[in-house]
Amino acid sequence: MVNVPQVTLNSGFPMPILGMGAAAYPLVEPETVKLAVVRAIEYGYRHFDTSPVYQTELPIGDAIIEAIQLGLIKSRDELFITSKLWCSDAHGDRVIPALQNSLQDLQLGYLDLYLIHWPISSKAGERDFPVPKEKLLPMDFKSVWEAMEECYRLGLTKSIGVSNFSCKKLENLVATAKIPPAVNQVQMNPLWQQKRLIEFCKTKGIVVTAYSPLGAKGTFWGSNKIMESEILEEIAKAKGKTVAQVCLRWVYEQGVSLLVKSFNEERMKENLEIFDWKLSEEDSKQFSKIPQYRGVINDLFVSENGPFKSEEELWDGEI
Repeated sequence: MVNVPQVTLNSGFPMPILGMGAAAYPLVEPETVKLAVVRAIEYGYRHFDTSPVYQTELPIGDAIIEAIQLGLIKSRDELFITSKLWCSDAHGDRVIPALQNSLQDLQLGYLDLYLIHWPISSKAGERDFPVPKEKLLPMDFKSVWEAMEECYRLGLTKSIGVSNFSCKKLENLVATAKIPPAVNQVQMNPLWQQKRLIEFCKTKGIVVTAYSPLGAKGTFWGSNKIMESEILEEIAKAKGKTVAQVCLRWVYEQGVSLLVKSFNEERMKENLEIFDWKLSEEDSKQFSKIPQYRGVINDLFVSENGPFKSEEELWDGEI
């Protein structure tokens, strides 16, 4: 079993550097998710990331119970569980009930981290994905963040944070927040290196967590460009590692945490084997030669009549 390094968040709580994500499109059967999470716990994963919109909270909760029954862990306290506030619940009066619903599905008394999923709201009601354009609404950041802070004060979550926030949106949030965000979870990989955002977050004491660190091959928002990179293939061959391992090691060496997503047992084990070796200085230089390309299809949250009328507005020009 691999012992994953930890980072201490500004809330004072430790978070495993590497976690297992549970977003799968198309959706997979709950039993598949449950079995994968139990196996991941056996291999050494202790951080699991979910969201109501992924429809994986229930099977993760079942997996935690089974892992305890099997003796893989002694208690839920050995795990770090992250979930998120979906757009349809991103309204001041819906935040606490949304978190309580997530806890009910996960069968937990608290979360370790609760994130605002995207910096946009949608019409209250069904958790649509993608969100119909006519349902997109501007977020009242002040009231939503105040409700997130109340979740922390109530002990429903040990830490709070955001996801998919630009430097500008983070700066505006931090300026009025009583409790600063502990994490900003964003897409980051060798094709989208996010250097400016990482440096900004460091100055604010915010940990960056990278999702899609391998480019999310096979999903509608990802690409195959990372796994087909000749630069990465050359480094991997020289190191005796896989392209995925080289990529994950590079992300880790940027001083961020990262989420991997695979329900394949061999890849789950492979993704953990990145902590006992290093990239050379020359290897690291090669990454600067990789053309930059943002993989997420950002027009999911862009609309002529919505709060963001272009990708530039959504990311505040940070694209």
